[in-house]
Amino acid sequence: MPERRTVALVTLGCARNEVDSEELAGRLAADGWELVEEAADADVAVVNTCGFVEAAKKDSVDALLEAGDLKAGALEGNGRTRAVVAVGCMAERYGKELAEALPEADGVLGFDDYADISERLRTILAGGTHVPHVPRDRRKLLPISPVERQGAGVALPGHGEAAASAPADLPDGLAPASGPRAPLRRRLGSSPVASVKLASGCDRRCSFCAIPSFRGAFVSRRPSDVLAETRWLAEQGVKEVMLVSENNTSYGKDLGDIRLLEALLPELAAVDGIERIRVSYLQPAEMRPGLIDVLTGTEKVAPYFDLSFQHSAPGVLRAMRRFGDTDRFLELLETIRAKAPQAGVRSNFIVGFPGESEADVDELERFLTEARLDAIGVFGYSDEEGTEAATYEHKTDPEVVAERLARISRLAEELTAQRAEERVGETLQVLVESVDEEEGPVGRGAHQAPETDGLTFLTVPAGSSQFSAGQMVEAKVVASEGVDLMAEPPPGAVRGCSDSTEGAGT
Repeated sequence: MPERRTVALVTLGCARNEVDSEELAGRLAADGWELVEEAADADVAVVNTCGFVEAAKKDSVDALLEAGDLKAGALEGNGRTRAVVAVGCMAERYGKELAEALPEADGVLGFDDYADISERLRTILAGGTHVPHVPRDRRKLLPISPVERQGAGVALPGHGEAAASAPADLPDGLAPASGPRAPLRRRLGSSPVASVKLASGCDRRCSFCAIPSFRGAFVSRRPSDVLAETRWLAEQGVKEVMLVSENNTSYGKDLGDIRLLEALLPELAAVDGIERIRVSYLQPAEMRPGLIDVLTGTEKVAPYFDLSFQHSAPGVLRAMRRFGDTDRFLELLETIRAKAPQAGVRSNFIVGFPGESEADVDELERFLTEARLDAIGVFGYSDEEGTEAATYEHKTDPEVVAERLARISRLAEELTAQRAEERVGETLQVLVESVDEEEGPVGRGAHQAPETDGLTFLTVPAGSSQFSAGQMVEAKVVASEGVDLMAEPPPGAVRGCSDSTEGAGT
């Protein structure tokens, strides 16, 4: 009888990392590993790290140290954990440096190791050594011309081929994510919402961002792969699919058609069992009329705009190597809302960027006040090694950065609460994600993305059992609290998901 090998995946960071963890889970399950939820119950704890900003890197290090404590306890006879392995963006970005700084990690694996993850973990678990990679700029691994990148043979999490040893008949819940070309994927939860990777990497050169250096140049997945994965997720009970990448507005440019997303979205929305398609990570400078039309006028495609504004003062934006200004951004929002008045809009902003003046902060406040955004993330600038902005002079004093962060965060909290209050009286299509014994059914409307944009609580009689996760419920917003909404379904409003008419034009 083969030895029982257990592994737990601890995921930090964004939805892209969650997809990557499910790829790793699929590969490991296909090779006989037993997946467990808790690191304390696993022979190997695999921590999928985030390497975006200092706070995220600290969370990743803390998670590795916590797993290291479990291993130390197991050595004393308390627990099972025998090895700790780092993967993900921080592991790719720092490689050997991270391994030397964190001896608690028995292995630091880069993206090139993903296809052989099972072999790597077996080696580490047996006491062998895996030599961590020396980081390199992954943008240089692919041709400069986007149309020459397909099939270039570079490791791309979520894009690679399934292991040749994968069984023909896979266990329940385990399947090729996108047909025979794609990695295996195993769901790590039972939520009716799942992310699908549309592309990897980024060709933009924002002066504050290091992501392209360790995620690489932009590469689209083929539409057939995205469709196949969406169909498989629907078979697993998923009702909402969120398309993720570093920049979804660039999708298709390396496949010869920059408008490919406009053609793909209606096909995804037509997948049997899927009730909502949501697109994240949109670049304002790349928004085009045809894409806005599809996002606001296609049934089952959420009129949701996750727009990466970052700032609105033109001088700051140019220093960031970005485009636009307050008035152009407001015009874009006006265009969107003219087509879909209930459209959801969220964005992130950086304050304290080198050279940012008080007048620039005032300009950002003007934009935020007029933009009526549903969700706002605010970050204080800090240098990221390897970025252009780290070399800039005229750095803003850290105390000033902290003051501006607090000031804009307070404004953002006030404005998003006001925007939620404006939605009182609207009718939403709410996807129920859970049913809490005390709070009742909890879900999200089309304007609310997972994790970031607030929740909608359905007001139903105590003890009601007619709701379950995955149902789409029509409900009228009756109150708001912060960014969260309370909505009341009319009598008999509960419908089977196949009866949903959620769409941009409804």
